[in-house]
Amino acid sequence: MSPATDSRRYPTALLFPLFFLVLFALHAPLLHLPYFWDEAGYYVPAARDVLHTGSLIPHSTLSNAHPPLVMAYLALTWKIMGFAPVVTRTAMLLLAAFSLLGVFRLAQRVANTEVAVGSAICTALYPVFFSQSSLAHLDLAAAGLTFWGMLAYVKDRRLATAIWFSLAVLTKETAILAPLALFFWEALPQGLKPGLGMATGGTAEAVPFQRSWRAELLVPILPLALWYSYHYLRTGFVFGNPEFFRYNVQATVQPLRILLALGLRLWQVLGYLNLYFLTLATLLAMGRPPIKDSNPERPRIALHTQFAFLSVIVTYALAMAVVGGAVLARYMLPVFPLVIIICVSTLRRRVQKWRVVVGIVALTFAAALFVNPPYGFSIEDNLAYRDYIRLHQGAENFLEARYPMARVLTAWPASDELSRPYLGYVTRPMRVVRIEDFTAEQLLSATDLRSKFDVALVFSTKYEPPHPWFERWHQWQQWKTEFFGYHRDVPPAAAAQILGGQLVYQTQHKNQWVGVIEVEGVEEARAISRHENARHPFE
Repeated sequence: MSPATDSRRYPTALLFPLFFLVLFALHAPLLHLPYFWDEAGYYVPAARDVLHTGSLIPHSTLSNAHPPLVMAYLALTWKIMGFAPVVTRTAMLLLAAFSLLGVFRLAQRVANTEVAVGSAICTALYPVFFSQSSLAHLDLAAAGLTFWGMLAYVKDRRLATAIWFSLAVLTKETAILAPLALFFWEALPQGLKPGLGMATGGTAEAVPFQRSWRAELLVPILPLALWYSYHYLRTGFVFGNPEFFRYNVQATVQPLRILLALGLRLWQVLGYLNLYFLTLATLLAMGRPPIKDSNPERPRIALHTQFAFLSVIVTYALAMAVVGGAVLARYMLPVFPLVIIICVSTLRRRVQKWRVVVGIVALTFAAALFVNPPYGFSIEDNLAYRDYIRLHQGAENFLEARYPMARVLTAWPASDELSRPYLGYVTRPMRVVRIEDFTAEQLLSATDLRSKFDVALVFSTKYEPPHPWFERWHQWQQWKTEFFGYHRDVPPAAAAQILGGQLVYQTQHKNQWVGVIEVEGVEEARAISRHENARHPFE
């Protein structure tokens, strides 16, 4: 059956609502959670500025020069439905469903509907995709538009290709990598490309590998350049504020760091959060002959398409090894599904019980949502982010109830959580004294500020596994500290000793923790609070 026939059997009007309803049901317990980490630190304040001022350049936070499409989308949604986390997360789930539909259609086009179903299930359950589906970040939306751009590319619909990729770069600037990778892949001389492909119908076909200058793949450069020009005229900076540019570009261009980051990127693409179950199964399957169904063997994805996918994957791995201060897995969202599609197609081609294998892989992905890995990872990559939010909700509710007028020593992002009530943690802003983190050095330096704060809110700023891999490899620990900002947070009891205070609140869950430390002078702050409440009893 041809891809066009499959598309008619599974119309978008049916699939999009189905994908959205499934994602909505799976995310229902998460929809009312307050905003988390980079949501709170940049994207929600930036979108809120669009809502209140109409300005595409944020003013309540320093501009990172990210294109404004998602922030404008959220502002429009809030204008219609109201400003609330459940509205934001539902709006992002709509984008996630649209992205998942793009994965399905792309797999359906380059392979068949069976591969598309398996790829969509694995993608939806893969922890990075799942956790990002309801978070107000840019990466999943940019990835979704990239999938639709690649679908138009493999269909040879040039205008649609230019439009989808242009929308993708207006969502996030790094989306320019996919069309550029495809452009240079197409422009390679014939002798550098494989000679034959396999049609999705199972018959061998000559693939036109002559040099092809696909100019539509360069069109997305124009809207991105226009956005950066506008940003420069408004702010005086092209690529965001100087600190953002230094952290993400200038400080990362070091040969050893690039090599180490490339290794991390390859691990993310091939093994991260149980992805190795799929890639290892695929490698084992490659040793088996293709299955023959009534004579013709099961088809593979055309080699031209597989190498086009590979060009995008390699380009992302290389580029994201060079730029980006934090080696976050969500930056690789445009390529995870490409790996999944190729692997699922290979398993179907060579393994008789491929559905069982794909089902087991999907279960390992689901397990990785709840079970943290035995190595360090970003807590936004699985449901550890939910645990973080709930820990902070409890501690900050305690702070607001017991010390409403106190000055709080803490680090980002808790500093924003306490000072911006619209993020969902407190009902009115609290005064904050900010330090960088909770290392011994930072806490010792905070002792010089004792007169400026009354309580301290300390928390784990990164996930530390109980027995991390390579913990005895001192050179790796040194590289992490030097190149990737690794540090060890002092636990609450030790932090209380350093600050000369008393630990009055502490809780932990799955190696994340939070604590509140009362220091000298807090009773005076509480007395001021009681006095203020007596003067304004109805506030």
